[in-house]
Amino acid sequence: MSREGRLLNTNQQWILARTPPCGLPVADDFTWREGPVPDPGPGQLLARTIYLSLDPYQWGRRRRGEEKPGEVCHGRTVSQILKSNLPDYAEGDFIFNTNGWCRHGLTGEGVSVFSYMFPRKLDLAVAPISTAVGVLGMLGLTAYSGLVVQCQPHAGETVVVSAASGGVGQVVGQIAKILGCRVVGVAGREEKCAFVTGELGFDACVSHLGSDLVGDLRAACPDGIDIYFENVGGKTFEAVLGLLNKGARITRCGLISQYGNTSSRDPGEAWLETGQSVFERLGCGVFPLVVREFVADHQDTFLACMAEWLQDGRVTYREDIRAGLETAPKVFREMLEGGNFGKTLIRVSPDSTRGSEGCAGGFVH
Repeated sequence: MSREGRLLNTNQQWILARTPPCGLPVADDFTWREGPVPDPGPGQLLARTIYLSLDPYQWGRRRRGEEKPGEVCHGRTVSQILKSNLPDYAEGDFIFNTNGWCRHGLTGEGVSVFSYMFPRKLDLAVAPISTAVGVLGMLGLTAYSGLVVQCQPHAGETVVVSAASGGVGQVVGQIAKILGCRVVGVAGREEKCAFVTGELGFDACVSHLGSDLVGDLRAACPDGIDIYFENVGGKTFEAVLGLLNKGARITRCGLISQYGNTSSRDPGEAWLETGQSVFERLGCGVFPLVVREFVADHQDTFLACMAEWLQDGRVTYREDIRAGLETAPKVFREMLEGGNFGKTLIRVSPDSTRGSEGCAGGFVH
């Protein structure tokens, strides 16, 4: 049997081997398992994973014990239905679902997935299917909810976005520009900063790798900072604190610089403690961001807006696509260390909607 034929009849999965100790992911945190492809029961469907989304929040879930050893590692996916016992879902449909770190997965009744992640059928005419776990998915809704719903920007305000070239950051900044804000990004390597100001259209971008982050950020924000979209924490957050304006709003989406720390203390608690006196003195609005809280009330509006912005070219995006489910733990660590460039995806199986491009890692928009 050919390799392709064997994979059609084999389910490959990454299992969480243990509740991870402090630090970044290592090989001992994951176990590779192969077995038969499951059959869907009543009210279920079977789908093959095409794209697996790798996101920093996944590491936080594992370290907090929200995923249990022996479970398939959580991950949002774009998949194609192979068999369906669910009304309105047919063989061949492309869907956004939560297969996790596996080649084939079940969705529906009795399957342990987030209730707000019930499969959403994808319209191939709107955008490439990979965007369902990116700019047109929970990532995009995260950016929209944190910026538009929580921080309510006004034209002329200064918005600073950390991890500006990452999946969420690039969307936040472009939405802020559409709303008439001055947008400043914080990124790492020179090529990332050039991408942020060139292709994404931010007004400025400073590097957290520079020798004077505070001075560089002050020069880029001469009128102070009205909104800060937090993805990183650490020294970037400390540099922002001294530039916040009275009544500034801060969305805490992620703290990626802290996810590999060796302390058992919750990074969010330490972050809040660092900024608390400044927040109180300036009367800042500080909002932790939990995207599932915005699905019911804001997802439809977001999807309509983002589809329009993509089609008229006001929003662009970059994907960092790597090939092969077996690479997931390695790529996951690289992402947490800043080794990605754009939204990080694993191409688990071929994407027939992209032709030959769907078989190439690192496809970039």
